[in-house]
Amino acid sequence: MSATVPISWYLVLAAVLFSIGVASFLVKRNIITIFMSIELMLNAVNLSFVAFAAELKVLSGHVFVFFVMVVAAAEAAVGLAIIISVFRTRETLNVDRVNLLKL
Repeated sequence: MSATVPISWYLVLAAVLFSIGVASFLVKRNIITIFMSIELMLNAVNLSFVAFAAELKVLSGHVFVFFVMVVAAAEAAVGLAIIISVFRTRETLNVDRVNLLKL
């Protein structure tokens, strides 16, 4: 007997993760927390891609996830470098206090 998890469970989990990411992005004022919220939203989308690809038995969902992960890795490297640079110059990670157009 093979017990499989229905696709709806994966989609509900992805929706919950995406909602947590959006809420955290809108509420938090720390750059690191906002950065983590964006990563959480990307992972929620990846989960739904993989769930649909497994349900439909196609490979294209997995290929999309691979490209999203590559872009997320590049975004993490560049984003963290920018965050470190902002912190060194402004000595704060609060997005309300960081204004790069003023000296």
